[in-house]
Amino acid sequence: MSATGQPHGHPGRQHRPHPPGTLRWAAADPLRAVLAAIAVITVVSGAAQVPFGGPILQLLGAEPTPDARQLFGTVGMFMVVVGGLLLQTLLSASPSTDVVFWSGLQKLGAFGAVGTGVLNSVFSPLALAVAVFDLTTAVLLYLYWRRLTRVEDAARPGGAA
Repeated sequence: MSATGQPHGHPGRQHRPHPPGTLRWAAADPLRAVLAAIAVITVVSGAAQVPFGGPILQLLGAEPTPDARQLFGTVGMFMVVVGGLLLQTLLSASPSTDVVFWSGLQKLGAFGAVGTGVLNSVFSPLALAVAVFDLTTAVLLYLYWRRLTRVEDAARPGGAA
């Protein structure tokens, strides 16, 4: 605190409280903790796709052509951005329902894209594990989004108690 009683830092920024300790935070809201872990996995796997796209594509049964490696790396960059955004909102005091909603749509879209790739023999059936992971994540994000929207609705004047 400064001598004026204001928090240190930029005067236009509001001080946001940090979530409680990690273990207490995770125990208090296991779904949120699981989603935060999935967001970290999304960031790490997306970041790996950029420099190691060729070997990952081969592991998934796809031909690592220069075009495929470029596209795979681009998808990886977007995974880093969306996963990072999701992680940031989950670690905030009040997660954004919009970020949770759109992250769920991204995961649902990823399920469809990878599943279509398997159906079209672009990827081997091993890639179905990735698709199922994305679908499961989309469902968990939907459940968390519904919970957040119920809390927001209840907090509005005239909302449910």
